[in-house]
Amino acid sequence: MLEVRELQVAYGPAPALWGVSFDLRERELLCVVGPNGAGKTTLINTLAGMLRATPGTGGRIVFEGRDITALPPHHFCEAGIAIVPEGRRLFGSMSVRENLEIGSVLAAAKARRPESLDAVLALFPALKVKLGQAAGELSGGQQQMVAIGRALMARPRLLLLDEPSLGLSPLIVNEMFAAIRRVNDEGTAVLLVEQNVSMALRVAKRAYVLEEGRMVAEGTPDELMQRDEIRLAYLGV
Repeated sequence: MLEVRELQVAYGPAPALWGVSFDLRERELLCVVGPNGAGKTTLINTLAGMLRATPGTGGRIVFEGRDITALPPHHFCEAGIAIVPEGRRLFGSMSVRENLEIGSVLAAAKARRPESLDAVLALFPALKVKLGQAAGELSGGQQQMVAIGRALMARPRLLLLDEPSLGLSPLIVNEMFAAIRRVNDEGTAVLLVEQNVSMALRVAKRAYVLEEGRMVAEGTPDELMQRDEIRLAYLGV
């Protein structure tokens, strides 16, 4: 479904990703883990079109057979990719309903907005009584629900999640990851970037380890956890 080949990304003269290559399969829940500063957020923002691959390096992003590397950012969403960014980035003074509806501005998604809203509220029932409330007044966990729901309103085939557990209590983290697993079970492919390694590996089907801008290991969660050097050096467990 998603093929990334020799991807390189830099901030000015400073490289952030070096020759990153990996695949994500149809309906898969894949996680990328690694220490702070490894390049995880850079990777996911590039896959969402928010950052650009370094031109002239031969790096490619191919989604469902189409090379989208050089597309304008809004075309990534049209192609079927949606992102839940780190820190949620909601419009705090706007209502929960308005924040959710922003996710379905494209014509195809807007035509199915009522159906999508029903699906989001079924996934996150706590939001039903919050639709008219300002998003900035919600708890951190409820704001994360809105952020995920907003992305799902676009009806993506690939959902990108950047640190969804950040700043949340353990109980809410469990609920959030149960929702992420449900989204995947219902057919949406998920790429999860996460520092909560134990939780990420608990829900993922495969995992990659990113270190200093390079992919250094790949396998099932069980395979990675059986490798002492990976477990201790990169996973922190």
